Amino acid sequence: MTETRRVAIVTGAARGIGAATARRLAADGLAVALLDLDEAGAKEVAASIVADGGSALGLAADISDAAQVSAAVARVASELGAPTVLVNNAGVTRDNLVFKMTEQDWDLVLTVHLRGAFLMTREVQKHMVEAKWGRIVNLSSTSALGNRGQANYAAAKAGMQGFTKTIAIELGRYNVTANSIAPGFIATEMTRATADRLGRDFDEYAAERAKAIPVGRPGQPEDIAHTVSFLVSEGAGFVSGQVIYVAGGPKA
Repeated sequence: MTETRRVAIVTGAARGIGAATARRLAADGLAVALLDLDEAGAKEVAASIVADGGSALGLAADISDAAQVSAAVARVASELGAPTVLVNNAGVTRDNLVFKMTEQDWDLVLTVHLRGAFLMTREVQKHMVEAKWGRIVNLSSTSALGNRGQANYAAAKAGMQGFTKTIAIELGRYNVTANSIAPGFIATEMTRATADRLGRDFDEYAAERAKAIPVGRPGQPEDIAHTVSFLVSEGAGFVSGQVIYVAGGPKA
């Protein structure tokens, strides 16, 4: 009997870590749905996957909106098949020192990261439970350990780790694993925005950050995609509830 192809959903997949992850999972043989507020970006990455011989679908969705999440997951199930792999990658930053941080910037970051991951997981886990197989990977960050100017982001990324460990406990009986990846410094548009906020040239900023990284270089989106690939594989079925720091060192 031919094994049914797995279907994955990657949020925040129009660029950066999300796009690299979607491309890697497609190369691994999964059908991939790319969700992002940037519909054109998601469709562009999906088209490149299809051009390379993969199966992909780009969709616009605000993952903090329950109705949009439900509609998007239903469309994925209809067009690609029941999703049993979920990568909660979508995120935003609104950095500032806590005494200058607005309530709106606090709420936006917590909403996108935590509410978004919750809504996506709640919707997709139904398909995993039915299939009695599933893989959930949530993107945390080394900022979960604390980072000046990121009280909102650090709180969200620490919360992602607690969320991961809890759903690992709740869904394990259905052969569903849940793990979290905490990237260190990765060269993406988001970290370029951080350099811009600090008034720094990105290449100089990245080189400076690399000096503190034991392996001596910034991370690339593909470094995270490789780790996702392992965690969603058949062979990772006994790895669950873990936080893996992919940071070029113990904490970087």
